[in-house]
Amino acid sequence: MTTHTDAPTPHPDAPDTHTEVRGFPFGEPVRLDPHPLLAKLQREEPVSRIRLPYGGEGWLVTRYEDVKTVLADPRFSRAAAVDREDIPRITPETARPDSLLSMDAPEHTRLRKLVMSAFTKSRVQRLRPHVSEIVDTLLTAMENSGPPADLVAALALPLPVTVICEMLGIPPQDQHRFREFSDTILSTTAATREQIAVARAGLESYLAEQVAQRRTNPSDDLLGALVAARDDEDRLNERELVNLGMGLLVAGHETTANQIGNFTYTLLTTPGQWTYLRDHPDLIPTAVEELLRYVQLGSGGSAPRIATEDLELSGTRIRAGEAVFVHSQTANRDESVFEAPESLDLSREKNPHLAFGHGFHHCVGAQLARLELQVALEALLHRFPHLDLAVPADEIPWKTGLIVRGPKSLPVTWQPDSAISTPTG
Repeated sequence: MTTHTDAPTPHPDAPDTHTEVRGFPFGEPVRLDPHPLLAKLQREEPVSRIRLPYGGEGWLVTRYEDVKTVLADPRFSRAAAVDREDIPRITPETARPDSLLSMDAPEHTRLRKLVMSAFTKSRVQRLRPHVSEIVDTLLTAMENSGPPADLVAALALPLPVTVICEMLGIPPQDQHRFREFSDTILSTTAATREQIAVARAGLESYLAEQVAQRRTNPSDDLLGALVAARDDEDRLNERELVNLGMGLLVAGHETTANQIGNFTYTLLTTPGQWTYLRDHPDLIPTAVEELLRYVQLGSGGSAPRIATEDLELSGTRIRAGEAVFVHSQTANRDESVFEAPESLDLSREKNPHLAFGHGFHHCVGAQLARLELQVALEALLHRFPHLDLAVPADEIPWKTGLIVRGPKSLPVTWQPDSAISTPTG
């Protein structure tokens, strides 16, 4: 576990510097554009007071070093927000117990260690040839149907759904169910609290059945590995297994699916970038990191963290019990860390972005996301070197009312004789 304890304890006379309480989120996202107020706050009011849709007021942190502090300092607790209606938040539901994302040490340390024993980098890298096969099959079907095509339906959505379900051992005939579940569970305004509860209960029930099967009949898939995972005599209980399975299924496909669409849209609408990356395929891993930094995936801030003692960030006093939200995507454009942060630089070498978080809650599935994004972009650039949007950019429909943003559909076109077919055998 990584910890960070450099957040200074405030002087007892340290002033409260905020002058305005703003409603947050600041508005419905416009495509992938960052809200202009975020950059202004980072420069002038890096710890600002906000009013959330549920639970009242909290603090929004936008500078890179402050965001890292909040993400890694144990004095900012996730567990303190569990099952509390009075905690400010963006989503209708409160933070849930028994979730890896809602735990502090030592419970989080124990659970993450058991998970990582089954979710290793080497295990993920062994998937690369199979992920390439899945991508080639999907793109062959897209090519055979001819332009135009919806890249979301053809590639961005089915790829990560197929990969994470295969990893966990979910049968193909059940995979479509998770698309509906995850959109509902990740809702901010697109679904009611009752609809979210129904979707969550359905997914929990299904995964409980899958766990029970693996207790009786062990399997070598990821869910089976989690069932068998041990640390001395410790092992995951049923509730922990179900919650982990839910987290991996939802986070393991929803964010990546949106980012495949977002990355393609960004490359096609930023002059010269698709051609540049097509002509420099060796830069794809570097380009993926830059796109992770540059693209505004989230529609709002993070889940709340609760200060467990009085402390200070960028001259602002935060009192024990107050909720703090980080905006990592704004931190990823902090000019004190990134040169020309508003520019997309696909060859950027120094890129310590926070797209996967930081500290002990760093995304467990980061390596899998990187793998899928790299393989998808590499195949698209190779198979469709002259890919373009099939409609004007301002006609692309975007998702609304969700924690993450991305295109509902991404119509693309190409000259049929310019596509480069790749055998799938």
